[in-house]
Parts: sequence; structure tokens; C-alpha cells
Amino acid sequence: MKDCCSTPGLLPIEQALEILKNQIQPIAETTRVSLEQSLGRILAADIIAPFNIPPHNNSAMDGYALKLSDTETKNLLPLAGKAFAGHPFKGTLPEGHCIRIMTGACIPQGADTVIMQEHTEQKETGILFNRLPQKAGNNIRKAGEDISEGTRVFTKGHKIKAQDIGLLASLGIAHLCVYRAVRVALFSTGDELKAPGEILRPGDIYDSNRFAVKAMLQKLGVEIIDLGCIPDDPKKIRETFLSANEQADAVISSGGVSVGEADYTKDILNELGKTTFWKLAIKPGKPFAFGQLPDSYFFGLPGNPVSALVTFQQLAAPALRYMMNCHQHSPLEFSATCTSPLKKAPGRKEFQRGTLTIDHNGYVKVETTGGQGSGILRSMSMADCYIVLPKDQGGVEAGEPVNVQLFDELLL
Repeated sequence: MKDCCSTPGLLPIEQALEILKNQIQPIAETTRVSLEQSLGRILAADIIAPFNIPPHNNSAMDGYALKLSDTETKNLLPLAGKAFAGHPFKGTLPEGHCIRIMTGACIPQGADTVIMQEHTEQKETGILFNRLPQKAGNNIRKAGEDISEGTRVFTKGHKIKAQDIGLLASLGIAHLCVYRAVRVALFSTGDELKAPGEILRPGDIYDSNRFAVKAMLQKLGVEIIDLGCIPDDPKKIRETFLSANEQADAVISSGGVSVGEADYTKDILNELGKTTFWKLAIKPGKPFAFGQLPDSYFFGLPGNPVSALVTFQQLAAPALRYMMNCHQHSPLEFSATCTSPLKKAPGRKEFQRGTLTIDHNGYVKVETTGGQGSGILRSMSMADCYIVLPKDQGGVEAGEPVNVQLFDELLL
């Protein structure tokens, strides 16, 4: 039995992604931000280490710094001073002596080894070393061991993470050149939609898509222009398109791209700009539209909530990352054993929702989250991965291997 949507003209998702990449122009404008404001921003220039990290040889332990050859004839050495982090021992280590040293302190000139304090005893005449290494260099972190001066630490297009900020701070970098934030206008359409907190009348539903997509846009790191919920009125939808186009680099709507009598979005897009593609060979999410307005790109998400989230994550998000100049990484996909049968008809690539487990033998297994209808939003909320079923595949029996794709940071 063929899928009812396996009709000519449905575009494979792989071709859709290629079209998006070829038609979208990345943002060129840059700005300068402080290190504290850089989380989630995209670097517009490489970061080169201005000096070594660590900047000097330092101790990896609390203990005693010495020259190992001084212990060849005796294992008790008199103490010549102390070295603390930020307060190095001044001068050169006297021959036949040791220095009390704390973690992070500079290695005194003349010392080549640090003995941890647990392997020593303090005597009246000095420090007794009960255990010595076979060769010099123990417990010393070398200058440049982490990063050498002149190393390219981050390349243009890198998205700054929390741990990156710590690394940049260690290099003394207080400001960064980044691309300006991509501006995204967001709205949903539908007379039946109400904001959470409002009273529902017969036939009304709450607008879940805009809130979920907005949350993913926040994680993506764009500037969001929330235009709210627009009724199914061609004039108001047209006014919203024009306003969004004036304010944003990209416009995202939810709903209005199917074939119903009140689905005006596609017609208005063609009036103001052009539709590049509409209807994809995927499930959920067939009625996904991409096009161009005079000064912005348009992404039309389906109205069904699961379809909206899947198409945003699989198509709109990669396109926006490209616009942001952000390095792209292929989704993490691997094989797992499916623990339950799955229904599927050939015709479209499917992104069913599942949860991963590892059994006591270490085998990776995946289980469906239940009903996979495009309106069952709970199937997304319960999931941590997609079960990716190729276009030509039919149903899956329990115990068969399937490909799974881990949810990325937008959905976790």
C-alpha cells in the first residue's frame, strides 16, 4: 500500500537543505562585544593565543620542588623557601635544597621535579623524601602545555559556549569580534488560536507552536521579534508580512501553508515575493514552505505542532545557522535495536519519536513514544531522539535495527 502523499512533486529533505544553503546569504555585518556578552555569539574572526597557557612552568601538586639529581646521594634536603600561586620563590634554588611549593605556583629556577607532600616527612633538619621518581619532570605542568602562543584557538564561525568563555578569559581576551545577531520575526496564523491564559471558546485551541518555536529560537541565539497570533484575514496577514520583512532577516510563520480555504500564507508570499519550494517528502511536516520576501527569507512551518517542531529543527534551524555564519555539524546518527513494531508506508522519510536506553549487555535500544500523529505533541516532549526511517522503507518489526538521530541542543 502506498503512502497517500507519495505523489510526484514532493521534494526530498536532502534536496531542500541543499537549496536552502545555496539560496541563503550569510550575515556580513560584525560587531564588538565584551566577553561577558559573548555567550552564544558567532565569532567573526579567528582567535589566536597571545601567549602560552599556562604562561609558566607550574606545580601540579602541593609538595616540594627540587633538582632530582640532588637526591642521588641523600634523600633529606634542607628547606630554602616557599613558592605560592601568585607569589613565586625569588632567585635560584640553592644546590642541595628544596622549596615548599603549592599547586599552581611557578617552578623555581633550578628545580626540575615536584614531590607530592604525601611522599615526604618534615624533619628538624629538612624534608625527608620517602618516594622518588625515576626521572625528572614529575608533577610539573609545562608552559604552553594547554595552548602554545600563536595557536589558533577558535576559528571564525565558532559559536561561543560557556567553557569557551573561561578559556578566553584565561587568555586575557576581554572583547570579541562577532557577527551581529540574525533578526527573526515570528508569528502564527489562525482564528482558532488563543494565547495561554485566555478563555477558550468552542473550536478554539491554544497557540503552542509559537511558544515552542520561540524557545528554540532563544536557544539558537537569534534576536526574536514576536508578532503574536494573526487571524485568518488576508489583509492582516499581508500587513504582518510587510512589517516582518521590514524588521527581520528571516520570517517564520506557523500555519497557513496547507491547502485549506483559509490558508492564505502561500498566496500572500507569492504576491510579495516568491515560493522556492512547498511540500516535502517527509513525515511529519509535508507542508513546509521556503521562499523569499523583498528583504528577508521566509520559512512557513505547518500548523500541526509536531510537524512545526520537526521542520523547524530539521530545516529552518540549519538554514538560520548558515545565515548566522555558524559552523554546521551533522546530526549524530547511529543504529539501535527497535523494541517495538513501527507502522510506516513507503513514500516519505519519517522522523518518528523515540527514547533511547542501554541494556545490561551494553546494547543500544530505542522505543517509540507511542502515537506518532502530527498533532500528538506529547510524543516530542517524551522523546530524546528521532527514529529515522528512509523514504522507501515500510514498517519495522520489533527487534529490527533502525537509525536513530539524537535530539540536538534545541530540543534537549
